Amino acid sequence: MDKSYPKIVLLTGATSGIGAATAKVFAKNGYRLILTGRRMERLEELKQKLEFKYGTKILILGFDVRNQQEVRDVVSSLPDDWSAIDILINNAGLAKGLSPIHEGSYEHWETMIDTNVKGLLYVTREISPGMVSRGRGHIINLCSTAGHEVYPNGNVYAATKFAVDALTKSMRLDLFKHGIRVSQVSPGHVEETEFAVVRFDGDANRAKIYEDFNPLKSKDVADIIYFVASRPVHVNIQDVLVMGTQQAGNNHIDRSGRKYDQKNH
Repeated sequence: MDKSYPKIVLLTGATSGIGAATAKVFAKNGYRLILTGRRMERLEELKQKLEFKYGTKILILGFDVRNQQEVRDVVSSLPDDWSAIDILINNAGLAKGLSPIHEGSYEHWETMIDTNVKGLLYVTREISPGMVSRGRGHIINLCSTAGHEVYPNGNVYAATKFAVDALTKSMRLDLFKHGIRVSQVSPGHVEETEFAVVRFDGDANRAKIYEDFNPLKSKDVADIIYFVASRPVHVNIQDVLVMGTQQAGNNHIDRSGRKYDQKNH
């Protein structure tokens, strides 16, 4: 960790999966954390657990990134000693549905666009001016392999993640002259998250998509996010594209069994 000044991290979507795993690795390494999400009881539980185990300071904020006014109100009311955010991790995101374009759900489309694109924009718009005024900061966006390669029935989800990729690149062009690093991490399939359950509207059987291959785990992605964030200030890792060994791309997965379970290696 760069010790040149105290580091405050704001992490969206911290209540589960990659977000919760990322909160843990940053807490373990002594960062101050602002954890956000819609489920306050989950945030409270995570705060108590991490503060007890690692002794770090944590502020929790319950809001929905899709609500522009909520985002503005929460950020503008941050206590003075929490307002100088050094690292913004735009992790909140989701997939809804897996249908061909002619059968897609308008509701699913709106939810993905509002969360994955507009939510990222709202939070970034409120946090980045402070980084510009201080002449330092780091924004890390959670993209996806779906932001680099489409797959059947992934149409609107892929479109939102292609948008994240484009926004990351354009944000970097806007902000690098202010000393702000902009990075993204683009994982493939990841288990230990709620991604599949949310995509299939809580259908646990349809969400069993990892039984015949080894995907990444949420901790794998969290470790990469931490690595990106903890490089010296003259280093900006612009994009990390990461998949499990059995995944060569979104359309190429070796589903011949879980070959790399830890118990077998």
